[in-house]
Amino acid sequence: MLGTRVSAFLKLSKRDLKYDFPASVVVFLVALPLCLGIAMASGAPLFAGILTGIIGGIVVASISKSPLSVSGPAAGLTVIVLGAIEQLGAYETFLLAVVIAGVVQLILGIIKAGMIGNYFPSAVILGMLAAIGITIILKQIPLAFGLTEDHAFELDNGGGIAAFKDTLLSGINWGATIICFLSLAVLIYWPKIKGLSKVPAPLVVVLLGVGLALAFNGTAMAITDSHYVVIPVVSSFQEFTNLFIFPDFSQILNKDVWVVAITIAIIASLETLLSIEAVDKLDPFKRNTPTNRELIAQGIGNMSSGMLGGLPMTSVIVRSSANVQAGGRTRQAAMLHGMWLLVALLVIPGIINMIPLSCLAAILLHTGYKLAKPELFKSMLRKGLDQFIPFVITIVAIVFTDLLMGVGIGILVAVFYIIRANMQNAFKIEVKEKDGENTVVMTLAEEVSFLNKVPIQQKLYNLPKNTGAIRIDGRYSKFIDKDVIEVLRDFEMNAVSKGINIELDSITYKK
Repeated sequence: MLGTRVSAFLKLSKRDLKYDFPASVVVFLVALPLCLGIAMASGAPLFAGILTGIIGGIVVASISKSPLSVSGPAAGLTVIVLGAIEQLGAYETFLLAVVIAGVVQLILGIIKAGMIGNYFPSAVILGMLAAIGITIILKQIPLAFGLTEDHAFELDNGGGIAAFKDTLLSGINWGATIICFLSLAVLIYWPKIKGLSKVPAPLVVVLLGVGLALAFNGTAMAITDSHYVVIPVVSSFQEFTNLFIFPDFSQILNKDVWVVAITIAIIASLETLLSIEAVDKLDPFKRNTPTNRELIAQGIGNMSSGMLGGLPMTSVIVRSSANVQAGGRTRQAAMLHGMWLLVALLVIPGIINMIPLSCLAAILLHTGYKLAKPELFKSMLRKGLDQFIPFVITIVAIVFTDLLMGVGIGILVAVFYIIRANMQNAFKIEVKEKDGENTVVMTLAEEVSFLNKVPIQQKLYNLPKNTGAIRIDGRYSKFIDKDVIEVLRDFEMNAVSKGINIELDSITYKK
């Protein structure tokens, strides 16, 4: 009976389990190295990264109504987290800021602030997806060639290129390189083989990587300990509980804690809303996620993470897109991936630590390519420059700055094209010639804002000198800005003074 009630509350689906189960394995394989890498880049314990992934999968997914979104530690927050831990002086104090950030997100969801994500242009969202794909590829190149120095895990943009250059000095590990490229071949060709495609290709990649790593032992292509996944090994419940760190509530009046908390809440909420918008676009069933409910889920998730020693989390596009590409159907996949992270930590840490990082890099390289495949660029170009230019600028800005800065730049460019189009579409001009005189009819659009003031003014005052009559038709307009009406009235008086016959149809003016 209890199981039935839980299933009803979470709306679990046995019908979709055959899709969600393999997808959850794929997401788990993608999430594990990301959780570890983000924790490392954030200056936090590695356990904190895994814990955040577990909470993002089990807690957030169970509350959220997003069918495909996967939450966990976010690359976009690493710089903020690293600086905050250093600024606040203690990890326990930072955890308090994470808890407060969760409370702020919960309030944002309750007051229905989630609609802001609907105002981002689609060209910018698609540009964000492609930029993330390119960034993933750049950052995984070092691991693909067996480079495991600390900067190979740095999540600042360009780190992957810098690390790749260093291979000239440190040397390529050919064992790791072979594992990565064979893994890529499996990811590309395995799904095309009939009868075998039912087995998830990333799972085959992991098994292949473990097998090759064992085969390379004792040879010139052997990979070292630094080329493997490393998660904490616990042998008792006491050791497991000792991994948790709790927030320092004595710092509740510390103003720096509140500044960090509000900063995390705002940026995490924006990243979540952007990711949700992007994931909904990837959803083959085109379902819409309730954004206010998502903010509530994220708020509860961050409160839980902060209370237990985890990092701030968001809806993460890398894991979410991996979920989509793997055929996930419902949020069961996200919840199961959280369970696999927990099982990996408690039951099989030794086996997980046998996975080479290079085969996980191959999974991410393949995911990155799917996000930034050439067909997407061709599709955007066919839509016109007003879509293609914001798309490309968003990509370049994100790759060379960061996610939020790049999206902000992309939005500014998109808004420029929107304003430009609006200015051009505010009216329609028809010129009819009769008895050597031109009769001009200007038909105003449904919405005429102050942005249309200049083009309307320029068009009217540049009419041919032989214009005999002018009719300005406002019958189809629901709104005409007062600045535009004033321009029309001034032009009317100017035309009358010159003896030109002019008519303002359905345009009222209050003095």
